[in-house]
Amino acid sequence: MSARWSLLLVLLALNAVFGLALFRFARRRHFRADFTPGDVALGFAVSFFDTLGIGSYAPSTSAFKLRGRPADELIPGTLTIGLNASALAETLIFVTAVLVDPLLLIAMVGAAAVGAWLGAGIVSHLPRRTIQLCMGCALLIGAGVFTATNLGLLPSGGFAMGLPGWRFGVAVGVNFVLGGLLTAGIGSYAPSMIVLALLGLNPLGAFPIMMATCGVGQPLAGLRFLKSGRFDWGVSVGMSCGGVFGVLLAAYVVKWLPLVALRWLVVGVVLYAAAAMLQSAMRPRVQALPTA
Repeated sequence: MSARWSLLLVLLALNAVFGLALFRFARRRHFRADFTPGDVALGFAVSFFDTLGIGSYAPSTSAFKLRGRPADELIPGTLTIGLNASALAETLIFVTAVLVDPLLLIAMVGAAAVGAWLGAGIVSHLPRRTIQLCMGCALLIGAGVFTATNLGLLPSGGFAMGLPGWRFGVAVGVNFVLGGLLTAGIGSYAPSMIVLALLGLNPLGAFPIMMATCGVGQPLAGLRFLKSGRFDWGVSVGMSCGGVFGVLLAAYVVKWLPLVALRWLVVGVVLYAAAAMLQSAMRPRVQALPTA
């Protein structure tokens, strides 16, 4: 059996375990989830653009902040669980369609999985203000990356579909860190694409690595968020319902979109959300008055 198919089997096994844990969680709540059509539409939209390489974490976080739901401290877990189904769909599509070096793919995804498991254990216990600061900074970084991409300031990448020697080690090490940051609501697509391009990988080869990083890392991290309860159940269900359809539409139907214009739109929305998130983090919390 090839390394690529072994990865897919691991991916399916992890998601089966996650699906079982999610089923048990839903049964304890009598399968009720207070999601809205807006949650479904959001999952559809961000997963659609995610499949085209724009990313889903920064736009989702911006939408959450704009509408005031879910609470800031629940955003990392909600993103991890709510976007898992679409990440699985993207991984199945791109890992089978793009022939990047299987050893590089396995090593980078494995490193990200370890990082995601460790990271979720930390993030699921972080205080609200720390999460707000982390996500506010992440949104600013995301806006900067979108701007640099539109201005042509980022490397375009090479032609290789694999990385030799020290480049291999750097790529694996960076993906371990990105797997951990993923659980704090910091998307891995943009930094992963930049690092791999600097190391000389073909931009097309980055797609299965990025998708599989989320496809394996998210269910692992999701198990820890399920255990801690630090996520919004209703929003997660709504986003899951819409996300898979967004992936399928982008992968098999849409062939062209004005991505530059879309990125500029995302920059404006993300900057607003970053300012709102950081303002919330800096606002002093009101202490409850002691009762007599």
